[in-house]
Amino acid sequence: MEFTHLGRTGLRVSRFCLGTMNFGPHTSEDDAHQIMDTAHEQGINFFDTANVYGWGENKGRTEEILGSWFAGGGGRRERTVLATKVYAAMGEWPNESGLSALNIRRAVDASLRRLRTDHIDLYQMHHVDRATPWEEIWQAMEVLVAQGKILYVGSSNFAGWHLAQAQETARARNFLGLVSEQSLYNLLVRDVELEVLPAAEHYGLGVIPWSPLHGGLLGGVLRKEREGVRRVTGRSAEALEGKREQLQAYEDFAAELGHEPADIALAWLLTRPVVTAPIVGPRTLEQLHGALRALDVELDQKALDRLDEIFPGHRPAPEDYAW
Repeated sequence: MEFTHLGRTGLRVSRFCLGTMNFGPHTSEDDAHQIMDTAHEQGINFFDTANVYGWGENKGRTEEILGSWFAGGGGRRERTVLATKVYAAMGEWPNESGLSALNIRRAVDASLRRLRTDHIDLYQMHHVDRATPWEEIWQAMEVLVAQGKILYVGSSNFAGWHLAQAQETARARNFLGLVSEQSLYNLLVRDVELEVLPAAEHYGLGVIPWSPLHGGLLGGVLRKEREGVRRVTGRSAEALEGKREQLQAYEDFAAELGHEPADIALAWLLTRPVVTAPIVGPRTLEQLHGALRALDVELDQKALDRLDEIFPGHRPAPEDYAW
């Protein structure tokens, strides 16, 4: 496993981040524990979760599964760079969502209880809160850092100008501010190249791409469909219909290179300049082992150029759409 610094910090994390969103809804507690044990054995030290994972009536369940795993001891917590998130509604009452100082204070304490730990390494804002001033957000985060409850702050699903707002306000307070941004980024969806990635690079933020296979569409979906292995439904089915020709060209190119499409999609993200660690969110141990194959895939410039032909990207704004 390769390791890199998270943005401009001294914190070193694995080039893959273990996503845990499936733990609870789709993966049993025992299987989740086995996946996390294997992740450590393979050198993955960066785990990502969120207070809302588990969903519906089971919100918080995923954090509880991580907490029970940490409680098993054996250095599990000490070897893990733990990231979780705050923003989504955890109840129906006012102040049980968003980024008010009150909700941040309550949410972090609730996450710490579920995770059975005394601190969170990376506390991420799951979404921008347009109703709460940055001065309030940063004051709340500063208190948590001073209390030792969190070490670093990250964002998720922010626009480029949100990153600028956050960082300039933090700078005025002599606070470190954000160290990472978690964004939707993959070969099919490259919008963040316009402004989010340039902003992240300017401010020294590590980018953590989520949905690197875009719901499985970059994982050889057409071949699996033909073989009867997978039937695409829901939003993935809608997205697939307009991209069959593009995805067929991609799967043909993957076959030409002698690699699985999923491996190429992950390996491509590892070549992006500001990407720290794509999130791999396995439902099974087999899927985790599959993701790790991407570490052995080397893409030369010719292959990268061909991928750009199949999935055109963006230049930074405004050059992408202006002279």
